[in-house]
Amino acid sequence: MTDCTQTIPEPPETKRDDVVDTIHGVAIADPYRWLEDQECPETREWLEKQNEYTISFLDKVKAKDRIEQRYNELLKVDFTSIPSERGNRYFFSKRGAEQELSIICMRESVDGENIVLIDPHGMSAEHNISVHIMETSSQGELLIYGIRKGGEDEVSVRIFDVDKKTDLPDSLPWARYHGMSILPDLSGMYYTKFSEVGGRIYYHEMGTDIADDILIFGEGYDPGKIIFSDLTDDGKYLIVHVLYGSAADQTEVYIHKTGSKKFTTVVNDVKGRFFAGEYNDDLYLVTNYQASNYRILRTPIKQLPSHPDTWEEIIPESDGIVQTSSGIAGGKLLVLTLENVVSKARIYTPDGEHLSDIDLPSLGTVAGLSYKKNSPNLFYSFTSYHIPPTSYMYNLETGAQEVWSELDLDIDQENIDVKQVWYESKDGTSIPMFVVHKKGLELDGNNPLFITGYGGFNVNETAGFSATAVMWAENGGIFAAPNLRGGGEFGEEWHKAGMLENKQNVFDDFYAATEWFIDNNYTNPARIACSGGSNGGLLVGAALTQRPDLYKAIICTYPLLDMIRYHQFMVARFWVPEYGSSEDPEQFKYILKYSPYHNVKEGAEYPATLFMSGDGDTRVAPLHARKMAALMQHANGANTPMLLDYDTKAGHSGGAALSKTIEDATKRLSFLVWQLDMDFE
Repeated sequence: MTDCTQTIPEPPETKRDDVVDTIHGVAIADPYRWLEDQECPETREWLEKQNEYTISFLDKVKAKDRIEQRYNELLKVDFTSIPSERGNRYFFSKRGAEQELSIICMRESVDGENIVLIDPHGMSAEHNISVHIMETSSQGELLIYGIRKGGEDEVSVRIFDVDKKTDLPDSLPWARYHGMSILPDLSGMYYTKFSEVGGRIYYHEMGTDIADDILIFGEGYDPGKIIFSDLTDDGKYLIVHVLYGSAADQTEVYIHKTGSKKFTTVVNDVKGRFFAGEYNDDLYLVTNYQASNYRILRTPIKQLPSHPDTWEEIIPESDGIVQTSSGIAGGKLLVLTLENVVSKARIYTPDGEHLSDIDLPSLGTVAGLSYKKNSPNLFYSFTSYHIPPTSYMYNLETGAQEVWSELDLDIDQENIDVKQVWYESKDGTSIPMFVVHKKGLELDGNNPLFITGYGGFNVNETAGFSATAVMWAENGGIFAAPNLRGGGEFGEEWHKAGMLENKQNVFDDFYAATEWFIDNNYTNPARIACSGGSNGGLLVGAALTQRPDLYKAIICTYPLLDMIRYHQFMVARFWVPEYGSSEDPEQFKYILKYSPYHNVKEGAEYPATLFMSGDGDTRVAPLHARKMAALMQHANGANTPMLLDYDTKAGHSGGAALSKTIEDATKRLSFLVWQLDMDFE
């Protein structure tokens, strides 16, 4: 193992500029503004040197080979996704144990032979081009699939004739798309495309030039609105949603009868989120309007426009959070709820009469659902931290269920303990947390702790399989995931308690979770590592600058860190309702207080940190990681490494080859094993 007490070699030299902005009367220094230019030769040369510097450390970690071997054992296995049923056909993704990428497959019956439709392995020598199913026609004649390069959010779109096994001439160029829908008679399709002017819904007539596609919705909406649509199974209605940003406190919903020219308003002047689906000419809407934990309302389409106060309540608000994946399955109302961060699945009549519950395997998460309105087959995936994703086929008429697909992994599940504990945050709020470790763990105050979190955008952090959690527990460590405020685990009030001016609550929740392990004699600061990505990268960036005393090592991936300028790049304007903007003088005050890039103190002692990002991240601008790594290397007064691992091809949206996924995971875990001085077997 590399000696983490050795003198750390000096990092590559980085130029500092005298860039200062004055915002609302406050001088804001930005010495690494030049690193925002991703393509300039000076930045590219700097990145090359940074990667060389990082690898010089990580390649020397003695446990690296064993870590990589165990990741191979846990990740190089056959994987099959849950299927989408279309007519008598079933579409799904599958990756063999020795394959780098998932391929798109089909069966002609539920237990038929796998038929390969789209195999991306020949699309790039480096296997950095992947494919995924975007939609299929109602009877499975046509398949829409996306081609993604690296981890970019943008894709190129192709339409595949399933019977002829060939792409149609119709295709969409590289862009950001949502809401693909094909009419049942295959005459045309709807799609949403995002551009500089905002989201727009188009209609494409099959066989015609894309340039002639008709704009049918979105004109006048600014780029901060998220627009998507969904076509009902029978092709009768197109339902349109307009979200006021990623953390929308308002949603507009419209319905369009195909063949007509007008859109009927469902809701557009009410504060709240609404997600609509249709059944028998009724709309079912999951909403947090006058219900922080969400409820389900119903209204006849023929009575629109009308006000939500006049709609019928089918499923009332309760202690459990009604999730937006609820819908009509096999003529029944399927309601997925989250109760104390544990999934429950219940079946009702369309009028709201409770029929039965689906028997789930253990404490964990329903990670995916696939169903049709008039088919008895419900497919769902279930997982927990130590339980690999297992897909089930559930018969909504009989209640019988069987395994559709499962992963064959060598894990001693009986020897791993997964539990939920509750702790008190700084302001007295009670917070739940999942804890994973070996059974019989000795509380000697010296166990290595790996804690991760997110806390934002109404996202639920539930128990899901983690090869890293398994490996950490197998080697005597504790893996922890607190359910921080800002998420949606306890409804909209929980979300609001961690957004905008309340963002500091999220960070305080995370520190209190870490301190709970110290107070209960699990560990000590010399044995604690934290990790987070994207909004979770902001979380651990705040931990780095606010509580450097609490952590020995930090991994910060695809992060937001310069919160003064974040909204100026890529799609970050979607996130202003969540964070606020420095353009607003009041919001500027609280953003500046926690923005990690602006709260680094020169000469202060900081824990070892590994920043990870890449050119292919077209969601969170990789400039955050570049600038912060440079600043930390300059300012850090401790004998700890500040490293940047920067991939010139990878990005935010996945799609990496399996070997690349394993390589990156090995780097991250090697860094932590080195810094926490762990024995890894």
